[in-house]
Amino acid sequence: MSPRCLEKLAAYLDQGPAAHGWVEGQVWTASRVAPLIGRRFHVSYSVSGATRLMHRLAFTPQMPARRAAERDEQAVTAWTEVTWA
Repeated sequence: MSPRCLEKLAAYLDQGPAAHGWVEGQVWTASRVAPLIGRRFHVSYSVSGATRLMHRLAFTPQMPARRAAERDEQAVTAWTEVTWA
């Protein structure tokens, strides 16, 4: 992809998956980015190719932009200290 296309892809990724048809609250995964590239740029990328592009653009697949509102910090701490240990 050209540098201009990579800039556009980064802008699309910044908009989030919901702006491109996925359910609100979803995160980018390589399996979502690959068809996005196909739809927007008419180029076919594999999931592994989409992963490499995401890393090149400093995006990590499956990392939410913010923590869930339902997150229970006490449960997370207890799990980390007791169960995981």
